[in-house]
Amino acid sequence: MNTSFPAGATGPGLNADTMWQAFEQLRSTFEKRVTPRMGRGDVRAAVLVLLAEKPMHGYQIIREIEERSGGSWKPSAGSVYPTLQLLADEGLLTAEESNGRKTYALTEGGRAEAEAAGPAPWESSAGNTADGSGFGALPKAAFELAQAAGQVRRTGTPAQVDQAAAVLDEARRKLYSILAQD
Repeated sequence: MNTSFPAGATGPGLNADTMWQAFEQLRSTFEKRVTPRMGRGDVRAAVLVLLAEKPMHGYQIIREIEERSGGSWKPSAGSVYPTLQLLADEGLLTAEESNGRKTYALTEGGRAEAEAAGPAPWESSAGNTADGSGFGALPKAAFELAQAAGQVRRTGTPAQVDQAAAVLDEARRKLYSILAQD
């Protein structure tokens, strides 16, 4: 990601206006990029991996992918349901209707395909792990921090803005100390 901050936005002596400009720019950047675009093959692999665990209906699959990716990937129904239909057409899964919902389960061929699919997309893409740790969680946390900082900037008193600036400065120092550890 190529993000250029306003002049004077780093280092000691950071003034509040410059910091808020930098956070607004960061918030805007993450707002555009926080949800990665995944390819069709990724949706297919995700569906196979999940159905290898247990039968599910489409919205369960969507929720599981979102949960396991730490909230960084939530495929649309428009990508999951056609994938389910394609897998059914290929004979890799079956669908049973119950209470107005179709529940999908893998066939033996589907199980073999799931094993061949490799790791789940949320485990192999940029650190998006099932527990929300890794690189997948960092953009989301930064976005939420930028939102909170922007809210303090817009609605806080001058004393609250100064207090928030001190908290952010301390957070920046702590982040650099993480990199210094080993």
